[in-house]
Amino acid sequence: MLASPTIQLPGRGRPRELTCRVLQSPLAGVSDRIFRRLVRRWAPEALLFTEMVNATSLEMGHGLGKVEELSEEKGPIGVQLFDHRPHSMADAARRAEAAGAYLIDINMGCPVRKIARKGGGSGLIQDPDLARRIVAAVADAVQIPVTVKTRLGWCGSNAKPVQWCRQLQEAGAQLLTLHGRTREQHFKGNADWDAIAAVKQALTIPLIANGDIKTPDDALRCLRQTGAAGVMVGRGTMGAPWLVGQIDAALAGRAVPSTPGPAERLLLAKEQLLALVEARGEHGLLIARKHMGWTCIGFPGAPQLRHALMRAPTSAEALDLLDRQLQELD
Repeated sequence: MLASPTIQLPGRGRPRELTCRVLQSPLAGVSDRIFRRLVRRWAPEALLFTEMVNATSLEMGHGLGKVEELSEEKGPIGVQLFDHRPHSMADAARRAEAAGAYLIDINMGCPVRKIARKGGGSGLIQDPDLARRIVAAVADAVQIPVTVKTRLGWCGSNAKPVQWCRQLQEAGAQLLTLHGRTREQHFKGNADWDAIAAVKQALTIPLIANGDIKTPDDALRCLRQTGAAGVMVGRGTMGAPWLVGQIDAALAGRAVPSTPGPAERLLLAKEQLLALVEARGEHGLLIARKHMGWTCIGFPGAPQLRHALMRAPTSAEALDLLDRQLQELD
């Protein structure tokens, strides 16, 4: 069993204490309020995040819902911002703090080309001076802690993760989450946990390890290898909102909650679909399709069900498909 200390984040005036060493990664198009509510069922104390918020768009009045809904939720929720303009990032951070953000996370790791090309996300790895100015501007703008999520470097030939992460620490970041791949790798190959360990040794602020953590055993091995303060899980939770809670239990030495069986998965898919339709109307069905595709696995007839769900023209028909599959399991 690994010790499970809290993670202290002083902030400028509003300190935070993370009592759970497992963080749920921001996932564009996935980690909305409804998904976070499901994760919270298994991991009530975990730090969760909004989907990425474009600071410039927020300044123009777009994406306000992602931060304004924070007051309706329980548990710590960080707002992750991205942009290349320090003043826009600072303004967005103030708005997020006012809305109830637990902390501000700056995205310097997103590999998506259209974001990186404009100097946001992982694009900031190529402009460390701008990255430092953004961190400093945001840290000066808010009282809550400011953290950064990033990668080892732009590509393997020029990656200098220790130097890069030290610069972010010196600029004012109070915690770093480090994905063990370069931007060039996207999500290919294996995450380099040894590189994360080297960065951890070089920093005085907490480091969270990210990459290839899909099971409680993965998390335990990663923490032993890296010495990180905690782990962040991302793609492994798609269709598995219970994973954060399972890992949290394993790290704390508690009994690990069992993975939901077929009937539980179908009921979860149904609950998520109903919630999305209630919040978004029939457009909620389009959002729910990917979640149902991830969740409805591991039982006879699952491939056929997923095929039918992806083509169901209305939420009523999708619900009927789920109900019929539940009856077949009885």
